[in-house]
Amino acid sequence: MPQPAIAAASPKRAPGRAIAALLAASLALLAPTARAQGAGPPGVIRDAEIEQLMRDYANPVLRAAGVNAGATRIILINDRSFNAFVANGRKIFVNLGALMEAKTPNEIIGVLAHETGHIAGGHLSNLHQEMARAQIMSIIGMLAGAGAMVATVRTNRPGSNVGSDAAGQAGLLLGPQELVRRTLLSYVRGQEEAADRAAVKYLAATGQSAKGLLTTLERFQNESLFKTSSIDPYTLSHPLPRERISNLETAAKASPTFNAADSAALQLRHDMMRAKLVGFMGNAAEIGRRYPLADTSLAARYGRAVAAYRFGRIADALGQIDALIVAQPANPFFQELKGQTLLEAGRGREAMGPLRRAAALAPWATPIRVLLGRAMISADQTDEAINVLTKVTQTDAEDPEAWQFLAIAYDRKNDLPQSQLAAAQGFFLEGRFVEARTQADRAKKQFREGSPAWLKADDILNYRPPKFD
Repeated sequence: MPQPAIAAASPKRAPGRAIAALLAASLALLAPTARAQGAGPPGVIRDAEIEQLMRDYANPVLRAAGVNAGATRIILINDRSFNAFVANGRKIFVNLGALMEAKTPNEIIGVLAHETGHIAGGHLSNLHQEMARAQIMSIIGMLAGAGAMVATVRTNRPGSNVGSDAAGQAGLLLGPQELVRRTLLSYVRGQEEAADRAAVKYLAATGQSAKGLLTTLERFQNESLFKTSSIDPYTLSHPLPRERISNLETAAKASPTFNAADSAALQLRHDMMRAKLVGFMGNAAEIGRRYPLADTSLAARYGRAVAAYRFGRIADALGQIDALIVAQPANPFFQELKGQTLLEAGRGREAMGPLRRAAALAPWATPIRVLLGRAMISADQTDEAINVLTKVTQTDAEDPEAWQFLAIAYDRKNDLPQSQLAAAQGFFLEGRFVEARTQADRAKKQFREGSPAWLKADDILNYRPPKFD
């Protein structure tokens, strides 16, 4: 369940690490959410249909905010909690849970408008500066506290209990940390409120309603009522939901676009996205509850077709997908689903036809072209696979899967240096730096010194991930 507000860091932690934790907790729609015990970190999901829908949702808002839409990426996180956040200045991360639970496009557009407020306000950059000041304050405060503690110990005469309480002496050290923590949390809460206000402005400028953002905040409030009644609001990284709603509601309702509604076409795309995600991520009971056989809508049929593919009912899945293609022959994502179903059933050569059609209908879609490259490898069309996957890496260099399959294709051609270099780049993008350096080292020895391939391998070998201590 989402937790709308938590204490962001313990004052008992070292100052640098505690403040790094504050950075991780900030600039999210809500504070970090609880994960199942033992669950690993959520992964990044690539899906051409959903990525395009997110771009269509976000681009008008980004332009209204004066933010370069082309330089801003929306990244999908495989996490079923309702959340979104900004990192690295121009990357908006959206949990799949938010997409599955939001009933209207406007709810997600409101979320994206809030995160755009963080980007346009330079909050991440400003927070780094605030953190640097906080670290200095913390160090000075701790030194001053240590000096005061030493002074009280030195003046503690026999028979006097002034300054002799060990807990009180420790408190002198922890006090400045707590003050710094609360000061920084107050700063972050101010950023959240500023992003909410900016979101209302951007939505109005694009002729859209702020109702969706209010609906999202009301969801957080309803889910958190039993959690926040006894929490000290000064130890929270985000304002309490009821405060955010109160602060936002007046401005939202005063907007001339408050009653604007999503178009029927956009609502359909939103419904299709939700059905697709439920088909891929829900269990059989959830899929049956949300999309019973009696529901003959296009979205319900899509969700059931995805579920049939996912649960290995290949003939049933192909029949349902073909019916979808008849309904919308120019829909590239139905062709993609058919190609994926055939490919993962071991029918790579058959998969190439629908995947080629999908790529022709959506030439910008990286995941479709990667899938086409996989099908070509499966069908022993290695040269063509290398051509397709190389073009993918040139236009979208941050897709690790493209590099991984390019490595396989080069290996099939017995081009070991290029295979090792592509594998190194794939590992690097996944954050698997040890494996990346191992492959880069092997590749580098086989390239001419100073050549482009040699330089790429050298860059990977010399990279060191940042530390937050």
